Amino acid sequence: MIKFLDLQKINAQYQEDLKQAANRVIDSGWYILGKEVASFEESLSAYIETSNAIGVANGLDALRLILKAYIEMGVMSVGDEIIVPANTFIASVLAITDNGLKPVFVEPDVKTNNIDFYKIEEKITNKTKAIMVVHLYGRVCWSEKLEEIAKKHNLKIIEDNAQAIGATYKGTKTGNLGDVAAFSFYPGKNLGALGDAGAVTTNDNDLAKTIKTLSNYGSNQKYQHQLKGFNSRMDEIQAAFLSVKLNYLEKENSIRKSIAIKYINEIKNENLILPDLPEDENEHVWHLFVIKTKNRDKLRAYLETHKIDSLIHYPIPIHKQEAYKEFSNYSFPITENLQEQILSIPISSVLDINELTKIISTINSY
Repeated sequence: MIKFLDLQKINAQYQEDLKQAANRVIDSGWYILGKEVASFEESLSAYIETSNAIGVANGLDALRLILKAYIEMGVMSVGDEIIVPANTFIASVLAITDNGLKPVFVEPDVKTNNIDFYKIEEKITNKTKAIMVVHLYGRVCWSEKLEEIAKKHNLKIIEDNAQAIGATYKGTKTGNLGDVAAFSFYPGKNLGALGDAGAVTTNDNDLAKTIKTLSNYGSNQKYQHQLKGFNSRMDEIQAAFLSVKLNYLEKENSIRKSIAIKYINEIKNENLILPDLPEDENEHVWHLFVIKTKNRDKLRAYLETHKIDSLIHYPIPIHKQEAYKEFSNYSFPITENLQEQILSIPISSVLDINELTKIISTINSY
């Protein structure tokens, strides 16, 4: 079976460095908020080119902390609205509702699958406080139109950068395009930990300080609690692992790009719609390679019979999830149609040429 993502094989490439990192943490006797987290935050900040990076427990918490910090700072209030793509992972919306804010969904652009910038402004009201852009599948979600809308309506732009670390827009990395950004280092991400971890990046020093305080029980000095926070701290061992793997991120992303180009050039099947290559190839780091077909389930079964794994990102739109039954009467036909057609095929730095050849030939013979 060609695995969709072989994490064991990916991490085996760096096992000696990872073992040394683990031993260093074990031997240090310091496991929470120590030198490893500080070192990774410094490295991430330098890589993204922001003045602040804060390590947190996971990507969802990164988003939750951003919104909670804005509320604490008086930028937002409970009941305010956040523009968010209808086509995204549920974490984007969970962070909004968890803070007593209201998600306002916008349909995707059929070409990029990212939020349609030309459908945002019609959804803005006097309660709107921010636009959350999701760099979905690893593709940059940004434009001058987006910047104009945010400036015109005095809105914050929050980047959900869980899938696109290393991507750039006109030379600026995702995570440094908006006012603040959230990262996930879930093991399957392009930069993946060996457990859960996340981060926030921003050039707003006051926001960074508030987020850091909130993430540590609302405290910036032991046993003194300035805010009603919670516990969301990146642990030392994950920070040490991430510091190792950050050194190889550009290489990993480069391999993903080369595989994506090979797929686009060599998959020839009129039943499929392939993702397009952005004019600037650095605008996509190919966290996922997502194809579209009207016979998605049949194609997936066909690949399975040929021992090729695939996944669907994501099979049920958020407004159709049981958890959000209050939105069940909403209609987002582009998103709903997309969920019936999309299929993610394997893409990772450890796929070999024989596996790629088999995937391409099998899809072409479908």
